[in-house]
Amino acid sequence: MEQLTKAEEKVMQILWKLKSAFVKDIIAEMPDPKPPYNTISSVVRILREKGFVDFKAYGKTYEYFPAISKLAYKKFAFGQMLKNYFDGSYETMVSYMVDEETISDSEIKEIKDIIEKKGK
Repeated sequence: MEQLTKAEEKVMQILWKLKSAFVKDIIAEMPDPKPPYNTISSVVRILREKGFVDFKAYGKTYEYFPAISKLAYKKFAFGQMLKNYFDGSYETMVSYMVDEETISDSEIKEIKDIIEKKGK
């Protein structure tokens, strides 16, 4: 699996939400100003080549659907972020969030509770 570009990720988020869609349906879910049809069609084709999307053909029309689950990509993307920005260390990542105050005291308590439940 490889990292998605921002444009590819936007399209995948829509496909995960809709479960399946034609290019026009993907565009309809995007904010204004809407991108050109050919742009989204190209992004979907690239996603298909990368193995993220599959399709059903109806003549010359294609209905696209995710070939990779959102959970599978989430695990991959999180692993990449952890590796690339925190040297693969959860401790370093949490320490960063606490030091930068991006995580509240109540969230720290929730995380502790989750870890304690997981340990039992």
